Amino acid sequence: MEQRINYLEVAPEALNIMMEMEKYTKSTGIDRKLRELVKIRASQINGCAFCINMHTSDARKMGETEQRLYCVSAWSDCDFYTDAEKLALELTEHVTLVPTKHVPDELYNRVRTHFSEKDYVDLVILINQINSWNRLSISMGNFATESK
Repeated sequence: MEQRINYLEVAPEALNIMMEMEKYTKSTGIDRKLRELVKIRASQINGCAFCINMHTSDARKMGETEQRLYCVSAWSDCDFYTDAEKLALELTEHVTLVPTKHVPDELYNRVRTHFSEKDYVDLVILINQINSWNRLSISMGNFATESK
């Protein structure tokens, strides 16, 4: 598959806004490795190979382990993610699949035991941001390429 449209050239203003949002997500208090795990999990759910490839590579560069990267899709059955990470990944699934899962009060309350009000908002913004990137990437025909 070839990229359908060079969307950076066609809509640079929109991409600049997306990049500004990306800068914001990087400035939050959310741990950088957790940010990558969230991006990977949402990208897995959405089937965005381009983003999965990018964010697993980024996570490796940050020192994330292969074991944690391989198992992020089965996070709930692993004991090597912290409780806070598990809650962030569960929230990722609920926000990404909001038409069927919603975000029940019970989940919100559990997430808030580990994350402040600001962190909760930042997590939701991060999840929405990667979902936007996934949808843009998939719609425009981006695909994963082998690292060299």
